[in-house]
Amino acid sequence: MELDIEHTEFSPGVRRIQALVGQDTPFDHGREQMKVLAGLEVTAKSVERTAEAVGEDIARRECEEIEKAIQLNLPVVLGKPIPVLYVEMDGTGIPVVKKETVGRQAKTDGQPAHPREVKLGCVFTQATYDKEGFPIRDPDSTTYTGAIETAEQFGKRSYLEAYQRGWERAAKKVVLADGAEWIWNLADLHFPGAIQIVDLYHARQHLWELARKLYPNDAVMQKAWIKKHQNRMLDKGKIEKLVLSLRSIESNNPDLIEKIRIEAAYLERNAEHMRYPKFRSQHLFVGSGVIEAGCKTVIGSRLKQSGMFWTVRRANAIIALRCCHLNRQFEDYCEDRRAA
Repeated sequence: MELDIEHTEFSPGVRRIQALVGQDTPFDHGREQMKVLAGLEVTAKSVERTAEAVGEDIARRECEEIEKAIQLNLPVVLGKPIPVLYVEMDGTGIPVVKKETVGRQAKTDGQPAHPREVKLGCVFTQATYDKEGFPIRDPDSTTYTGAIETAEQFGKRSYLEAYQRGWERAAKKVVLADGAEWIWNLADLHFPGAIQIVDLYHARQHLWELARKLYPNDAVMQKAWIKKHQNRMLDKGKIEKLVLSLRSIESNNPDLIEKIRIEAAYLERNAEHMRYPKFRSQHLFVGSGVIEAGCKTVIGSRLKQSGMFWTVRRANAIIALRCCHLNRQFEDYCEDRRAA
């Protein structure tokens, strides 16, 4: 097996192990694993260099495939029809070194901009639902793709992943995410005609935030307000009625007035993405739990541990390697490198 890593004294097999432990755990822990489990004496630095080199090669190959997608030079993906195919997208911050934040605006004025956002996407399929009508995700059908990059670049990346998973063969195509405007701009551009669904639980969170501002320190009134506005309006897809109700609230508090304005605009903008009874009648998912869990397991568990600070280049290498492994494509990658 040839991983094409130059200037190393390690065999291809050892480099393969270094790449696998490096994508899964901090490099020094990976070194310890190799010693305990395989009796191999390596340094944490060698694990780091090998994992990053393999990850960079995977990332380079992904960029080449994305360029093909841009030029519409894609192979036809053959296979069986897919009942429902989902694309989910989200972002999560990771800590980076100071030089990676120069010239970037912090979320809070006057504070340094420490994190950089990793944009993560996932694709999965659904063929069945349970006896109560709730959808069931196909086992082992979820694949991930992500990087620290612009929304424009990430849109092309997400399109390629969906295309390779059989987007054109799907009877129903769904984009499911939170209410972030950049996500829906990408959905309109790259996935026209797809059913677009705002995560129900994210929408509920917006109402809870407003309820807490309306009735601070009064849990009883908060729950009563939520019962009326969430249970009877939001969950039933009556978004126009919900918007009118919010805009009818009177207050002399400027902060509360502004919060009401923001939330009403958010709901109004996403009204067609919040027809939850309609989506449920089609046995579709209405929650984006898969990508939210992915942000924790794919990104957070590896790149957001205590004391970690990344450069964009190093982070993207590990993300590419980690997605490749979690997508069950690492052995194919190794075989392809050996055959090259």
